[in-house]
Amino acid sequence: MASPTPVVLITGAAHRLGAHIARHLHQRGWNLVIHYRSREIEASALRNELNNIRPDSAVIIQADLSSPGQTKILANQAVSAWGRLDGLVNNASVFYPTPTPEASADDWNTIMNTNLRAPFFLGQACLPALKKSRGTIVNMIDIYSQRPLANHPLYCASKSGLASLTRSWAKDLAPEVRVNGVSPGAILWPEGEATIDENYQLSILAKTPLARTGSPDDIAGAIAFFLCDAPFVTGQILSVDGGRSLNM
Repeated sequence: MASPTPVVLITGAAHRLGAHIARHLHQRGWNLVIHYRSREIEASALRNELNNIRPDSAVIIQADLSSPGQTKILANQAVSAWGRLDGLVNNASVFYPTPTPEASADDWNTIMNTNLRAPFFLGQACLPALKKSRGTIVNMIDIYSQRPLANHPLYCASKSGLASLTRSWAKDLAPEVRVNGVSPGAILWPEGEATIDENYQLSILAKTPLARTGSPDDIAGAIAFFLCDAPFVTGQILSVDGGRSLNM
C-alpha cells in the first residue's frame, strides 16, 4: 500500500546543499529518497540521522547520473521505496571550468549528462508516479544560466538548458505536474578544483545588494515553498541570490 506521507527524491543529497534540503523537507514531514553517487558514508549517516528522528522516513539510493542508463533504475527504486512519489528535486550537478580551447568531449559528456540529460530522463522516468500524485519537480538552476561565468561555457550552457526545460515542462506536464526552478546566488562556495579564490569571492559580494552570502536554508526554504506552499505556481524560476542578479 502506498504511503500517505509525501515522498521526495533529491539528487545529490548526501552532503552540502542537498543534505540541507533533505533535512528541511524532512522537518516538513516528507519521506526522503536520498540519492548519492560516491558519498555512501555521508548518505548513510544522513539516512540514519533522519530515521532516528522519524523511523522509516529516509532511504538512500546510489546512481551515477552521468551514466544515462542509471536514471530509470533510480526512478524505479525511488517509487518502489514507499509506492509513490510526490516530488523530484534535481539538485545534483557538476561545476568546473572548461575554457573553450581546452574543453574535451569527456567534459561535455560529464557536464551535460549530469546537469541536463539526467534531470530530463529522470523526470521522464518519474512522470507516471508524479502524475498520479499530482506532484512537483523543482530544478536547481544557477544565476549563470542568464549571464555566463567566464571560462565555464559548458556549465552555463547546461544550466541555461535546464532553465528552458523547466519552463517547457511547466507547459507540457500541466495540469498534473507543476515544474519550477530555484536559482541560487552565493550560498556555499565551490570546493575542490572548482574553488573560487578569495578576491573573486569578494567581488561577487560587492555586486550583491544584501552584501553577504546566503544560507543553505534560504535555498531549502525556496524549494519547500514550491513543493508545499505554491499549488498555483508553475513555470517559475526563483532567484535566491541576495539581489545579485540585479548587478551581474
